[in-house]
Amino acid sequence: MLQLKTIDLRLRKTLSSRLATKYLLIIRNEENFAEKTSFSFTYSRVFLLAFTIFIVMLLISLFLVRTLLNQWFDPRHAQLEANKKLVELSIKIDSLDLEMQKKDRFILNFQKIVMGDSVSFDYNAGEEEEEAQINRTSLNQEDLAEIDSQFREEFESSGVTLATFSNVSSDLHEIFFYSPITGFISDRYNVTEAHYGVDVVAKKNEPVKCVADGTVILSSWTQDSGHVIAVQHRGNLVSVYKHNAEILKKVGNFVSGGEIISIVGNTGELTDGPHLHFELWSDGSPVNPEDFVSF
Repeated sequence: MLQLKTIDLRLRKTLSSRLATKYLLIIRNEENFAEKTSFSFTYSRVFLLAFTIFIVMLLISLFLVRTLLNQWFDPRHAQLEANKKLVELSIKIDSLDLEMQKKDRFILNFQKIVMGDSVSFDYNAGEEEEEAQINRTSLNQEDLAEIDSQFREEFESSGVTLATFSNVSSDLHEIFFYSPITGFISDRYNVTEAHYGVDVVAKKNEPVKCVADGTVILSSWTQDSGHVIAVQHRGNLVSVYKHNAEILKKVGNFVSGGEIISIVGNTGELTDGPHLHFELWSDGSPVNPEDFVSF
């Protein structure tokens, strides 16, 4: 037993002395054996330096694996990135779907107005500030026979005053308007008489041009207005062209400003000669076309 303890002490002393023993590493020139440099070290310092380098390299490797090299070493990276993109796309699709629903409601209600049907407007459904809906009733046949008044019921029953019609969005002043047709204005814009546009007398078969870039939202026929085409522009602006002899564009077509969209005519009951009845509507309210378009 005593002999074993003695051997153990000797081994410990030998290991300790080896770790603490100083060594000198000398680097000499091979040709003349001139001393270039020398290093003094012990095994304990070498082990400590090696362990420190190992820890530093391990930490750097873990950092790189978690950041720059994550896409190559982490099998979950691709799935996580796909999930993020899926969430972003879902949010965008929901937003686009909501905007499309609003746009569809706007176009449908506008078509019903021009056709003289009963409509219920809610352009901003789902928004807290626009919760109230305005109910309208359709016009009877006697009213349709007397005047072109599909829009009368909408604005008279909505409670909107005539002063409201003069509040024009500043975006309209930034739009360059082409003249739809050149001619003589026979009947001007007059809200009190439910004349929400201007009548421009022109030669028969004269081309009618779109006043600005937009998308056709109505291309149809009505009893009193004949061939009617309406174009949706930016800034909730809609231009309407009535009494055409022929319509050259369909619903959904994109048209540029100055592009021919119809031929002036004399169709419909409420006309007494070849002319264009032109209207501008901003945010659901009529505006005077002469304030923006030169005929």
